Amino acid sequence: MSPYTTSALKAELNERGWRLTPQRETILHVFQNLPKGKHLSAEDLYNLLQSEGESISLSTIYRTLKLMARLGILRELELAEGHKHYELNQPYPYHHHHLICVRCNKTIEFKSDSVLKIGNKTTRKEGYHLLDCQLTIHAICPACQRALLPM
Repeated sequence: MSPYTTSALKAELNERGWRLTPQRETILHVFQNLPKGKHLSAEDLYNLLQSEGESISLSTIYRTLKLMARLGILRELELAEGHKHYELNQPYPYHHHHLICVRCNKTIEFKSDSVLKIGNKTTRKEGYHLLDCQLTIHAICPACQRALLPM
């Protein structure tokens, strides 16, 4: 289960003068229950909620995803499909990075303690509070490389 509970989200929102709406709570629950390694775009989330009988508008989903990313609850990912995806921002040791094939969009998650250490060191040095530290590598996977070779 995610470290981001409904009560933690409510406290975080209240601290900033916002409230926990049923829509925000529903969206948090979706991300808490996603299988490991699953990322959702706003459109994916909208379609999932529609299929479950939830009626949350796409604009509300976009606003909520942006808000939860700003709060550090969700990670906003720039994957190869040309639009943002989101996942829970899990603390160490679940923190991970992404290797993405720019041709087939295959995404591999990997861990790197050194990336997180550099992020922590840099933010502490500058007096910042680290919310997220991610490395996204765009490359071409072996299968796509083989497909590019002349016969």
